[in-house]
Amino acid sequence: MSGFVDEFMKSMGGDVASQAASSLGISQKTVQQMIPALIPMILGGLRRQKDEQGGAARVDHILNKYGKSDVLNDIGGLFASKVTQSNPDPNLGGLLGNSGSQAVDMLANNFKLDPSVITKFIPMLAPLVLGYLTKKRDSGMGSSGITSILDSDGDGSILDDVAGFLTQNLGSSKGGGLLGGLLGGLFGKKNP
Repeated sequence: MSGFVDEFMKSMGGDVASQAASSLGISQKTVQQMIPALIPMILGGLRRQKDEQGGAARVDHILNKYGKSDVLNDIGGLFASKVTQSNPDPNLGGLLGNSGSQAVDMLANNFKLDPSVITKFIPMLAPLVLGYLTKKRDSGMGSSGITSILDSDGDGSILDDVAGFLTQNLGSSKGGGLLGGLLGGLFGKKNP
């Protein structure tokens, strides 16, 4: 999973951070730190859908419906349309369960931002992550390659993948533990 996050950040991170910072009125550095914290949660939502709602076919359905790769060519247009929505959904229509709403509070506290900023940013970032996955799938990786991204160490749990990655990227075990707890809720597991 961290390999996917690193690849996304190298390929798209600068443009996404610049456009989001402009659209949301926050610093580009803050956006660059939030992206790696949110991508694992979006991938976790896909993993939950795969595990509980129909396997790789469910992931393909979500990517086909919400992961248009052409969105990657107009990040500014996407963000302009999303930032003006009156009721943005940080749970992404149930993809994240209640974890999106919980992440809003955790990230707002961690980055000292108004929660409304995070509430807007999650639905702005999700189509780009899904579009990037669709592009990878359609460029030869296939559905099995996409599902393998959802569990980088192959042990069936992304919680350990995410907790270590976020601890490193948020710069504290507290940040990783909080989001690890959110992800535990996303998968119906308790955080020890």
